[in-house]
This record gives sequence, structure tokens and C-alpha cells, in this order.
Amino acid sequence: MKVNTSQRLESLDILRGLDLFLLVFLQPILMSIGQIWDNQAYHSILYQFEHEAWEGFRLWDLIMPLFLFMTGITIPFSLDKKIGNDSPEVYRHIVRRFLILWIIGMIVQGNLLAFDWHVLRLYSNTLQAIATGYLITSLAYLHLNFKKLIGFGLSLLIIYSIPMSTWGGYEPNYNFAIYLDKMFLQNFMDGVKWQGEEWVFSEHYQYTWIWSSLTFIVTVLMGCLTGKLIKDGKDKDPNGTTIKLIVAAIVCIIVSLIWQYQQPIIKKIWTGSMTLFSGGICMLLMAIFYYIIDVRRFAKPLRWLKIYGMNSIVAYGLAEVIDFRSLVHSLTFGLEAHFPNYEHLILTIGNYSIVLGILIFLYKKKIFVKI
Repeated sequence: MKVNTSQRLESLDILRGLDLFLLVFLQPILMSIGQIWDNQAYHSILYQFEHEAWEGFRLWDLIMPLFLFMTGITIPFSLDKKIGNDSPEVYRHIVRRFLILWIIGMIVQGNLLAFDWHVLRLYSNTLQAIATGYLITSLAYLHLNFKKLIGFGLSLLIIYSIPMSTWGGYEPNYNFAIYLDKMFLQNFMDGVKWQGEEWVFSEHYQYTWIWSSLTFIVTVLMGCLTGKLIKDGKDKDPNGTTIKLIVAAIVCIIVSLIWQYQQPIIKKIWTGSMTLFSGGICMLLMAIFYYIIDVRRFAKPLRWLKIYGMNSIVAYGLAEVIDFRSLVHSLTFGLEAHFPNYEHLILTIGNYSIVLGILIFLYKKKIFVKI
């Protein structure tokens, strides 16, 4: 079967768009409706649009892993032509992208632009997790073949698991990963509270970053291996590639469900079982989207998602950094007066509609911000 031979995967743009649409449009609006509509069935749906408190997995816990996974998919497409090229430009490109992602992450969630060291956070954002995974996976991809990359990923899972399993276990505030973050990030760690000139760690902040970087890398690496399979097989045997991805995804999910009895599925500390479980789901989604969109060419009903997918950094940055609610309020204050219980919903819909409007404008003008 003939498949789209262009370097760009339309399925990847659409899947990325779905991820962003959920994050910067659908979820916040659904949550706002939930504040005014006390319906048990509706709130059971909203349950899936919130993070799991600790052990377990919900739909919303897939958003960040999918970001990391899709970053990995792009690596073979961007670096294959550079394999064997020892020019420093290859490494400059990788490091430059790492630094830009890291800095944007600090702007979005690290309070960099506050210019106040009391609130500065060094490592606390999805973009920084992506940056870390991208840097190490890209360097590994330049120097390791497919089988060695698999071995590299398995080694990282083992290295991550040894201290996690032998030091404190998997309690929310007492595990090796949180201990390491507190030791090295200290007052630059997210969740720190200042009391005068002294700071204390919050008991409610349980996300980890430094040690979890090992499994962030594995998530990106799983995407990289997926991208390599698709790139090498899309012109030769796209159906066979789809089957391989589905089988690999099912294996990862089964292994994770067995492993969870020893190492629970916990997204906040990015356990190995969570890495395989979420990575398996991401791989399965990519296989389905690839087959439907790039192989069967059934893309038209889903192409609107490319508005988000082809400007993902802009969509994420606008939604996380700029609040358009004051602008919306200046236009809708008369309407809000007649519907006081719906004020938050009106402002939320307006805020994310402005984000969508900007993305539509950029898409129509073919302006795509890439890093």
C-alpha cells in the first residue's frame, strides 16, 4: 500500500494537536462547567480530567507523557540525515534546542521573569522534562543502533528502580526521588514556601524531577524508537509497521501491569511501571493515528487539530503565560451581570477562544514557530 512519502508525519501533527486541544481548550472549559453543574455523571467524567492523587492512572495523566513521547518521534526524522556527520553543528543544534526548551520552561512555570530569587524554580516544568529527554535521547541516537537504544532504555529503568525500591519505598513524601530533589534544588524547588526569610518544603508537593529524568528519557526514547520504525517502514511496509507498533505497545502495557505489583504506577514520580504503561498507550495511539491518517489517508475530519499541533509551543506558551481574561471581561462585563453564576465559565471560554483565534491566524498565514 502506498503511504504518504513526505518527511512530515501528518498523524503526528494531528495527535500533537489533540494533546494541546485537551490541555488548552477542552479541559479548562469542562472544569468550569463542573463548577456550576452539580451532576454526578458529569463529575464522573471530569474525574478523568484531573491527575491521580498518587498511585493509579487517569486520562489526564497521559498528557505529559504524550508530549515527551511525540518529541522522541521527531528525532529520527531530524537526525537521520546527520548520522555519521561529526560536524559540531549537529551537537550545537541539539544543545540549542535543549537550552531554549529549558528557558521557556523556566518562564512558564519557573517564575524566571519575576526576577525574584525567592520564587525562582530551576526544574519544575514539562518543557524541561522534554528538554532533558530530548538531549540525552538525541545524543544516544547519534551513536547507538536500534538494539543498543533498547538496551539503553532498559538500563535506565533498572538504574532508576534500584534506589527507589531499596530506599524508603514509594510513599508520597518519603522516597528517593523527592529526597534527591530536596537535596539539590532546595529553595529553588517547586512547592517551597517562604516564611519570612526562611523556607520550608510543602507537604503537598510530590512531583519529582532530577531522578525522574531517567524515566523521562525512557519515555522520549520510546517515542524515538517508534519514530524510527515508522520512518524506516512507511515506504516499504506501513501495514507491517503498524502491527509491530501495536504488538510492542501491548507488550509494554502488559509488562507494566505486572510490574506495578512491585513498583506502583505513579505519575508524580514517573515510576518505571508508569513509564511503560503510559509509553505503551502513547505507542498504541500513534500506531492508530499513523494507520488511519498516513496509511489509509483518512485525515480530513481531523485536520483542524493541526491548528494546535503545528504551533504547539505557541499554544502552550500562550495558555500558560498570558491570561486574556481581563480582555474578555472588558468585552463581556454586561453579559456577566445578567449571568453572575456563569462569570467564570464566560471568562474561561473567552480566554481559550482568544488563544484559538491566534493559532488560527498563524495557521492561515503559515507561520509556524519551531525550536
